Amino acid sequence: MELQTGRIIKSLSGFYDVNTPSGTVTCRARGHFRKIGDSPLTGDLVRISRTGNKGMVEEIFPRKNSFIRPAVANLDALVVFAANVNPITEPFLIDRVSAIAGHQEVPVILCVNKTDLEVADALSAIYKAAGFQVIRTSAETGEGIAQLRAAIAGKLTAFTGNSGVGKSSVLNCLAPKLQLLTGEVSQKLGRGRHTTRHVELFSLDENTWVADTPGFSSFDTDRMDVILKENLQYAFPDFAPFLGKCQFHDCAHLQEPECAVRGALKAGMLQKSRYDSYVRLYEKAKDIKVWELKK
Repeated sequence: MELQTGRIIKSLSGFYDVNTPSGTVTCRARGHFRKIGDSPLTGDLVRISRTGNKGMVEEIFPRKNSFIRPAVANLDALVVFAANVNPITEPFLIDRVSAIAGHQEVPVILCVNKTDLEVADALSAIYKAAGFQVIRTSAETGEGIAQLRAAIAGKLTAFTGNSGVGKSSVLNCLAPKLQLLTGEVSQKLGRGRHTTRHVELFSLDENTWVADTPGFSSFDTDRMDVILKENLQYAFPDFAPFLGKCQFHDCAHLQEPECAVRGALKAGMLQKSRYDSYVRLYEKAKDIKVWELKK
């Protein structure tokens, strides 16, 4: 038996594929991880004990961040995919995911996909105005693929977004050798068939890793990470210039007088859909107690 360090590149049904200097090792995890509620995640740096081509995860090294959905750790950036054509992405989905990333100080890249079918000028404008890096892409024409490749070079990123928006198709453009399965979009329901069933890291080069994650719908947002209401304002980077300028130091930016955030909204300095998403998320978060998160 030997000890090695490596990174988990795939998690599926209690088995973990760990990339080590001497190759990929399929591992189980020690039972104590489950007892302490800290199961290994794709992206984790770990120490394993190895016998032949089988191993056991012995230690998870400290994470710089971790997420419930997508279930991944140690991200350098999150690439959120959206489209303005079947399936049309609801801005709230983008805002919910980007708020979760922002809460952990993970930069977000918005990839507006399927531009060969719909250029999505209005959607792109919302997020450019909010300070996001926005890249328009098309797996059909190749638009934006080189720009996206440059944006994620040397990083560990995750591709996420609603089902059928084209994450796997773009990843196939970035690395044709992968030949990932892609799903057709149901014309009747306006949503994609889930073709990615688990979170797996794919290597684009020696220093660039991408996680292709299962798609989600608006129904899935309740299962995502939770942000306490008092922290939510900081998860919206476009709110930052106006925070601390309200009449009340504990302003929730809802109905309070002399609210700088609402003043910025009225002046056109904030996008209405972004503020509406904040209000919607605040309503979800306002009844959550800290002790409930420790269950």
